[in-house]
Amino acid sequence: MNKVFLTGNLTRDPELSSTNSGVSVCRFAIAVSRRYSSADGTRETDFFNVTAWRGTADNCAKFLKKGSKVAIAGSIQTRNFERQDGSKGFAVDIVADEVEFLSSRNDGNGEPNTEGAPAGGVSVGGSNNAAPVADLQPVDDNLPF
Repeated sequence: MNKVFLTGNLTRDPELSSTNSGVSVCRFAIAVSRRYSSADGTRETDFFNVTAWRGTADNCAKFLKKGSKVAIAGSIQTRNFERQDGSKGFAVDIVADEVEFLSSRNDGNGEPNTEGAPAGGVSVGGSNNAAPVADLQPVDDNLPF
């Protein structure tokens, strides 16, 4: 089974493009802090390239920006490539099946985002089309808990 779950912050603004056949693809990178500290007390960070496709790509490009906190569910994909100088390279990419927006609607400086960004905790992609928590209404106000 090839499944990965990561939570981190975007290191750059997402880049949206499309294939020759018109399929949307969005590429961005996230920084993920490790759970433990090194001997000198610093926490190391890993950086991952992420690729999202179709509707998930469109939503990521529309609502995410550098610094946005996201949770990614997807798979790991490896590839070999050749650099311009002729040396060979190896890359590990994350192909996102689902992206959950964890940042608030604020743009980071306290000003509300007026572009209609979804509330924090909204999932895009996959089969999880969850409504924002703020939109959920209780069914019965007389619940015992």
